[in-house]
Amino acid sequence: MKKSFRSTLISTITENAKEYPGMVVLNADSARALKLTQFSDACPGRMIGVGISEADLIGTAAGMAATGLIPVVVGFSMFVSEKPFEQIRQSIAYPNLNVKIIATHSGLCVGQDGATHQALEDMAVIRTLPNFKVYAAADVTETKAAVQAMLKHDGPAYLRLGRDLAEDIFEGRKSFVPGGADILREGDDVTIAACGLMTEQALIAAAALKSQGINAAVINTYSIKPLPEDVLLYQARKTKAFVTAEDHSIIGGLGSAVCEYLSQSCPVPVIRIGVPDHFGESGTQDELFKKYGLTADDIIAAAKKAINMKAMNEKR
Repeated sequence: MKKSFRSTLISTITENAKEYPGMVVLNADSARALKLTQFSDACPGRMIGVGISEADLIGTAAGMAATGLIPVVVGFSMFVSEKPFEQIRQSIAYPNLNVKIIATHSGLCVGQDGATHQALEDMAVIRTLPNFKVYAAADVTETKAAVQAMLKHDGPAYLRLGRDLAEDIFEGRKSFVPGGADILREGDDVTIAACGLMTEQALIAAAALKSQGINAAVINTYSIKPLPEDVLLYQARKTKAFVTAEDHSIIGGLGSAVCEYLSQSCPVPVIRIGVPDHFGESGTQDELFKKYGLTADDIIAAAKKAINMKAMNEKR
């Protein structure tokens, strides 16, 4: 059953407002689009809109954090990660301030809004910043767990969400810790490490591979920084072949992070599924996923390629 990222996000923030009286929500003229008015109605005086000025949004959040408040910045991914990157670096990451950035409408799933609104580089740029934690939620259950974990953590954190609807993979409570991951399916032939909306596609691909006699493990890699290194190392030694899947550029995101770690810890073939070195374009999510190679069928083909590469390595 598909459920709404946005509705879950707002209800979770509102539910946690009583536990965290210092929490304040900030936006840059996106309150109505993101349903943040529900929070302001429930918690009067605790939401601040700065207008269409993302640099001021981050600067205001940093100033509030310096006074001991817990600012939660919510907005479209493109406009809360890439547009104000300088302010995020200088005013939040460098002084290591307790600001939470929750980015909605990430990746190709933004669809008809087109390339200007499709943040395909956000994980790449934010994970380069010291002190930042970087997460990606696969469904509404994980969104709730991620927000709660971010609020407990004292320091800057970034959470990547989809546009709206996602299949509810976990259907209830789940754990969420920095450097964590979920092994959703065991397998010996190949490991599929996915994040965000691509976790659902990875599970579909693994089921299809099983019918063809291929046992694929599936990891929901929700912690992009820090990486779940123990899980990745265990799976690399076990399956000796990897596929990564993300609704993000193949440059700098989950695939790059996994390659960086495994290349120096346990080198194995890694095939990256993600957006090639291109900007996106307007279209439905399904149309764009198909055009840019982000479907279950693409993961299946990549898994078979990784297995073949493993076999060639073993013959040497």
